[in-house]
Amino acid sequence: MTPSKPAPTQDSPLLTRINELAADMREVRRDLHRHPELAYGEKRTAAVVAKLLREWGIEVHEGIGKTGVVGVIAAGRADRAIGLRADMDALPIQETSGAAYASVNAGVAHSCGHDGHTAMLLCAARYLAETRRFDGRVHLLFQPAEEGLAGAKAMIEDGLFERFPCAEVYALHNWPTLPAGTVATRAGPIMGASDRFKITLRGAGGHAALPHLATDTVLCAAQIVTGAHTLIARRIDPTATAVLSITRIQGGTSFNALPGEVELAGTVRTFDPAVQDKLEATLREWVELTARAAGCTASVEYARIYPATVNDPACAQHALDAAAALFGQGLRAESPAPTGEDFAFMLQQVPGAYIWLGSRKGAASPSLHHPSFDFNDEALPAGAALLASLAERRLAA
Repeated sequence: MTPSKPAPTQDSPLLTRINELAADMREVRRDLHRHPELAYGEKRTAAVVAKLLREWGIEVHEGIGKTGVVGVIAAGRADRAIGLRADMDALPIQETSGAAYASVNAGVAHSCGHDGHTAMLLCAARYLAETRRFDGRVHLLFQPAEEGLAGAKAMIEDGLFERFPCAEVYALHNWPTLPAGTVATRAGPIMGASDRFKITLRGAGGHAALPHLATDTVLCAAQIVTGAHTLIARRIDPTATAVLSITRIQGGTSFNALPGEVELAGTVRTFDPAVQDKLEATLREWVELTARAAGCTASVEYARIYPATVNDPACAQHALDAAAALFGQGLRAESPAPTGEDFAFMLQQVPGAYIWLGSRKGAASPSLHHPSFDFNDEALPAGAALLASLAERRLAA
């Protein structure tokens, strides 16, 4: 990663106040961590968010995209509005962090740090409601169901940007591979499109000792796995970036019988729609031809879950400039990450930027989605300050 041009810190009153508010927000974050909720079930979380926003004199709208919450802070006379988004949902994971505030909901945990994202936006909201050092409106977008169920899309389909139009929209995600408080982003693709597929192979099956009288769906599955993992190397332009991983194989119940059906499943990650189209078509072709050669039949279910997250170049630079003004530098990420993010749907509607916020604890931290992951509270003030600064700078009076 390369740093953007450093600039003198110009927002010390902002940083001072954010640091004062962060202590309260840390307790809110830990309360949310203790009570995680899965996609579209974030009723308690949404109620906590709405209650706090109202206490701070912020206009509140609930039930957008099922459990989403939007807060509106207005100042001055300008019509221009900026959107700031945080995701609220947790994951179906049993927490093993050992934290005193660990999840009390069995099999559900904030293992991706969305509790921290919510707390950072709440902290920024409280500061902006107090100071109102901007001209226009700040739309606070507390989104449900980022983890695979497209809460951003649900809010958009529920009229999000018609009811709360935004000239630009920004989101942060904690990034445990970067030191706490480090800000990084890039123009263009920053997160991958997330696709899922399921392949079902069917054959006659039969006795394992007499394979010549049967159809070997297991061997066919193995050939599909081996070949599929060469498709990117041999069928996709080497300058393109893509990932294909087969993550599940299921079939058979006996050591001496060839099963009549085997199922495979996996994921594809891409950054360019043309590459995405070609890889899907090539996978389908490989499965069909391999199955035919083995005497099997095959079906492929292919679902495009999230598109690539693509930053507007100007908005990405605004984020780097804000980070440089606050902290002395922002890092320009050299390459995108293949993980998926449904903020992509918002960026298809409105120019904006998705930003990585370093959250590493010490020399290393558990990865996102790990059972022992816990958001690093040391990153909370930096994230809140950046969100607040973006609103002030982009809505400068």
